[in-house]
Amino acid sequence: MSTESRVPEAVVARLRPHGRALFWPSLALILILGATGYFYGTFDEDWQNLAVLGAALLLGILLWLLPLLHWLGRHYTITTRRIVLRSGFFVRMRQELLHSRGYDVTVRKNAMQAVFRSGDVLINTGLDTPVVLRDVPAANLVQAALHDLMEHSQNPVAARRQQEQSAAPDETTAWGVR
Repeated sequence: MSTESRVPEAVVARLRPHGRALFWPSLALILILGATGYFYGTFDEDWQNLAVLGAALLLGILLWLLPLLHWLGRHYTITTRRIVLRSGFFVRMRQELLHSRGYDVTVRKNAMQAVFRSGDVLINTGLDTPVVLRDVPAANLVQAALHDLMEHSQNPVAARRQQEQSAAPDETTAWGVR
């Protein structure tokens, strides 16, 4: 057992992509319901009215339910020790990044994200492609929080190596012999 005291892990933030992603699916649902209400019952044949309901159901699933499930299936949890990225609804994927490993954090915003103060947070861990927290609200605040958490959870082994490398050389060494 180590001599250092372990602070329990606490959740700092739970994030999802910005809710703005549900604007177009919600608008599509409203239009689908309006068109269904307008056209249902106007045809003489029952099969034509049922076809209107079937088309409305199919469009509702494709244009509203699937985007909603995609949005609901993406979670970002930031704790005092790590970042946990979970995605997928039927097939789940979970990825964890430890703050003690160290990484670079960059915020990228397009024009629409700048208006809503959201953005993509790119976390470069030294791998081929950076890990991306897509379209998170308050992206600059997330970046600042990740910098602070990374500073506070420094790896003890890395800290010891850094101290050893920055320590002054021993002055008693003469001609390579102590």
